[in-house]
Amino acid sequence: MIKNKISPNDSEKDGQKSVLNRRLFLRSAGVATAVGTLALGACKNDDDDNVTPVDGATVDLGSGDVGILNYAYALEQLEAAFYEQVVKTPYTGITAAETTILTDIRDHEVIHRDFFKAALTAAAPTQIIPALEVDFSKIDFTSRAAVLGAAKLFEDTGVAAYNGAGKFIKDANYLLIAGKIVSVEARHAAAISDLLTPKTADFASDTQIDSNGLDKATASATILAAVQPYVKTKISGANLPK
Repeated sequence: MIKNKISPNDSEKDGQKSVLNRRLFLRSAGVATAVGTLALGACKNDDDDNVTPVDGATVDLGSGDVGILNYAYALEQLEAAFYEQVVKTPYTGITAAETTILTDIRDHEVIHRDFFKAALTAAAPTQIIPALEVDFSKIDFTSRAAVLGAAKLFEDTGVAAYNGAGKFIKDANYLLIAGKIVSVEARHAAAISDLLTPKTADFASDTQIDSNGLDKATASATILAAVQPYVKTKISGANLPK
């Protein structure tokens, strides 16, 4: 017999199960990324990539595959710093389940950041961008709506950024790892959307996917303009593939 009424206990159990499921796939995503780290660490430098100058005030991401890796490294630095702050100063009324999810995402973003740093150090040590100085002064970290709204912006932007840059990656190994990481970022985006609007279709809303049901792909110039207000360091993507 099909149960057609939901008791408070059922609702609580469903909520706990939903949180558990989100944690399981987030942890699985973290494992996949760690494996990817080992794979990309073996990649070699591209002779076609040019050393890009840094004028002291602006960080140039560079060109070619290395430029795209620096682009991803910059975005991962931003995301990792954001979630580190979220976990360090939790918003008012944060639940244990939300703390667990946001901590898991923080751990993934730290892995992603360190992964790109290690990969670039191994493949192009003279072309890796420095650590960026972030600026989260516009985010009220005491507000759940403000924090999750910013998280949604960063996650949706990250997915669109990877999708937009993927077609320019020449090295198959880099492309493989980028594909693995963007799938993790998409899971983060879905988890954040579910926290904002539980049990709705917003986990893959029209703001995240296009009319073909595909995640949106956005050009680097648009992405960098969107995230620059959160980074004190001036970032230039002028030499990235277009």
